[in-house]
Amino acid sequence: MSEMRTIGLANGTTMGFRSVVAYAPEGMSTLGFGLAVKTFSGRTQLGVSCFDFEVATDAPGPVRTDLGLVQHVEHGLDRLTRADLILLLPGENFPVPTPAATAALRAAHRRGAIIAAFCGGSYLLAGTGLLDGLRATTHWSLAAAFAARFPAVETVSDALYVDEGQIVTGAGAAAGLDMFLHLLRREHGSSVANMVARDVVASPHRIGDQPQYVHSPVPAHDDDARITAVLAWAGENLRQPLSVEDLAARALMSPRTFARRFKTITGTTPHAWLLNQRLNHAEELLERTDLSIQEIAQQAGYRNTTVLREQFVKRRGMPPRAYRSTLDRTCTDCTEPAGR
Repeated sequence: MSEMRTIGLANGTTMGFRSVVAYAPEGMSTLGFGLAVKTFSGRTQLGVSCFDFEVATDAPGPVRTDLGLVQHVEHGLDRLTRADLILLLPGENFPVPTPAATAALRAAHRRGAIIAAFCGGSYLLAGTGLLDGLRATTHWSLAAAFAARFPAVETVSDALYVDEGQIVTGAGAAAGLDMFLHLLRREHGSSVANMVARDVVASPHRIGDQPQYVHSPVPAHDDDARITAVLAWAGENLRQPLSVEDLAARALMSPRTFARRFKTITGTTPHAWLLNQRLNHAEELLERTDLSIQEIAQQAGYRNTTVLREQFVKRRGMPPRAYRSTLDRTCTDCTEPAGR
């Protein structure tokens, strides 16, 4: 069997996953279940066969979903003992983990499994005590109740997802998909995450601290189309020394107006967006090409390799050269087939 890719985290831990198990509570979210299946199951048609995906529950058998559908789950908690990644699916009515599930999840955490939860699933995770002393998020409408119920957890009420290394939590609904894609990017690199995102027709990378929602709908505005066009242009011209002033001028706006409209449309600042795009591009070049680090720095728009190295270490916990060396141990199953 080919060796699994391992990527170092900022805390020095080396992670990677092949076996993915979704824990299904009674009343599990049909949407959450579907997102997990679509993300981690049936990837061979894309040339990604790294994931062994299974669903487990406390007692194998029928599990009712939030829509009243019945899903047969054939595996019990024993599947958690060997999972590399455990996904806690949301359930109804602030779910509480059973003592058996708590013991299984804590044991999995001790041996190093990644545990991720989103929306009501964050309640399940917090109920095990594994979130005590950590930052976590959930659906914005549940955040106040979550903070009151779990005072030992630092609740981040307005984030798409929060990455604490071995434990990751996400907000509601579509943010679960953002969290899944973040895990793919973190553990398997940009190429795999982008490939899966393209298949499910999703944004390949929304930043975790991006707000979960806007308080009022964004009205149709001529400026929006101009900013969208500027984003597309900037993505194709990252090697240029772009500044916020450059982007604003291309959108025919003042820098202040551009920054304000940009934040309304994207949920982040132009500077943060540019930084994220440059890092994403540098990762893809490291994964897909044999270009030198200096050439990659130039193509991604960094002034020099020192700046690239500093930014890359902040994101990945290792310099670009070390990141590339981990790819030498990558399984060929995780690459996009030729011709796609």
